[in-house]
Amino acid sequence: MDAESRALTDKLRDIINGAERIVFFGGAGVSTESGIPDFRSSSGLYSTESEFGYSPEQMLHERFFRTHTEEFYSYYRANMIYRDAEPNGAHKALAYLERQGKLTAVITQNIDGLHQAAGSENVIELHGTVHENYCTECGKSYDLDFIMDTDGVPLCECEGCRGVIKPKVTLYGEALDTASFERASLAVGAADVLIIGGTSLTVFPAAYLAADFGGEHLIIINKSPTPYDDEAELVIRAPIAEVLTEAVMP
Repeated sequence: MDAESRALTDKLRDIINGAERIVFFGGAGVSTESGIPDFRSSSGLYSTESEFGYSPEQMLHERFFRTHTEEFYSYYRANMIYRDAEPNGAHKALAYLERQGKLTAVITQNIDGLHQAAGSENVIELHGTVHENYCTECGKSYDLDFIMDTDGVPLCECEGCRGVIKPKVTLYGEALDTASFERASLAVGAADVLIIGGTSLTVFPAAYLAADFGGEHLIIINKSPTPYDDEAELVIRAPIAEVLTEAVMP
C-alpha cells in the first residue's frame, strides 16, 4: 500500500470508529483476492473468448439457459463455480464489523457465498447465489453439490417430475428480486456510512443504490474510477482486502 492509500485508510479507520450504521455495497472485486475472476477487467471473464462460440453475456442469458441448457451448464460449472475459494481479508473484516454491531448490512452483487462463509449474517444477495438451486417444475430445492456432482443438465429427482434444475442466480434478461432490492435500498437509506468496494457501479439497477445514500460518509474502495468518485469523501485505489483489514481489524 502506498503512502497516499495508507493515509486514506487511516482516515477510513477513524470514520469507522465513529460510525453507528455502516452498510457495505460490493461487487466482483471483493472476491478476486479469493481467486474468483471478475467480469469486466482486462483479465475478467467477459474479456476471454468462449470455447463454446458464444460470448459470456449470451451464455449467461436466461434465453440461453432455456434453449441451450446443456451448453449453459458446461460453461456455468467451468466458469462460475469456485468451491475451493476461501473468504479473504475483506470478507473477514466485514464479518468482524457486523459482530461489533457497527455494520448493519452487506449488499453484494456476487453469487459466491463468501460473505456468509466468513461469518456475515445480514447479507443481501442482489444477484442470487450458486448455493441455492430449484426445480423449474415443482420448486424442490437442491444444493450446489447436487449441481456439481451431476453430468449434463441436472434434473429433479422427485418421482414423476424430472424438471430442469435452475440456479438461484439472476441471469441476463431476468429482473432482480424485488424484495432483495428493496431491503438493500432501505439499508443504504438508513446508513450513516456507505462503503462501496470492488465494483465499477456500472451495472444497473444495482448501481442506483448509491443514489439512495444520504448519510455522512461515502467511501469508495476500487481500483478503477466509478461515476460516484466525485461525490465520495474518500476514494482509495488499493486492494480492498488490504484496506479493510488495515482499517477494521484490531
